[in-house]
Amino acid sequence: MRLSHHRSAFLQSFILLLSTLTSASNNVCDARVGGKSFHFESLGTPRSVVWEESSPPTVTKTTFTIDLCKPLKKLKGVPKGEDCPAGSYICAIKRLYNPIEHINGTIESAIGVAGEYEHSTAEPLNPKWASLKSSPSSDDRQKDGLRLEMNGAKYPPDKNGKKQKAVIEFLCNAKEEERRGGLPGVRPREDGDDGDDDGGEDDEDPNAGTEVDDGKGGRLKFIEYVDVEGTMTLNLEWRTPYACEDAKPDPGPSPGHWGFFTWLIIIVFLVTAAYLIFGSWLNYNRYSARGWDLVPHSESIRDIPYLLRDWMRRVINTIQGGGSRGGYSAV
Repeated sequence: MRLSHHRSAFLQSFILLLSTLTSASNNVCDARVGGKSFHFESLGTPRSVVWEESSPPTVTKTTFTIDLCKPLKKLKGVPKGEDCPAGSYICAIKRLYNPIEHINGTIESAIGVAGEYEHSTAEPLNPKWASLKSSPSSDDRQKDGLRLEMNGAKYPPDKNGKKQKAVIEFLCNAKEEERRGGLPGVRPREDGDDGDDDGGEDDEDPNAGTEVDDGKGGRLKFIEYVDVEGTMTLNLEWRTPYACEDAKPDPGPSPGHWGFFTWLIIIVFLVTAAYLIFGSWLNYNRYSARGWDLVPHSESIRDIPYLLRDWMRRVINTIQGGGSRGGYSAV
């Protein structure tokens, strides 16, 4: 029974690891369209645009925050119901302003527009890349770039909620001056940063607008957030050099990939787990071992604490005896 328990625990860990690896390999930042590769890892920092609706005396501001490469992190000190749902790649935070009733940025809703969510009302993220040149629309065929579609969750998260979807057009923007230094505008929001430099409670960037600089030689623009056949669809336009067919990824480590030491730790963990399970199976079948005797080299492992204790004593004795005078005392 104990052996089967060890096997079951290992299989669960292995399945979880495989799912993590699959998730990491399914990177939204990497697009393969028409036999050509596009790399958007440099655009992986969270960025925000704001859509303002006015119905006097109330003004509604909706902040759309997007991170292409990974789910958005939770903001510090923000209640759960007022922050982006866990797993969001694109999130909408709606705030109300009414100076007459002294309402100043009250959060009305936090909507997961696109992401990987756990609840049953959500659809898989399922990112779909397509070339605008191959679009059935004649207007799209005149553009140089890509279109990305991603699914989200229903809001409210029940059977009566509306589905959410994001459509982003990445347009080639190969101006040399933008490639060199970027454009003046809003700084990208760092992970965990609420965009408010004075430490206030409002996490809306006061400089954000319907179109902002992405800090990488391009512009992110809000187009519309409308109901399309029962699905609330967010349309964004992102002009960037990385959408050009001749674009090259920035040098340096990619934020969307694991490093050498991470893979080394994973491989060591798998090899060790396989060795322990296989060794336990051999001891069980050959020697009918039970309990601690199932573990390979159990006697050597049990001696490790005593070996460490003896080694520590030797080190302490060496340190304490370092100042001795060979048995002679001073006169």
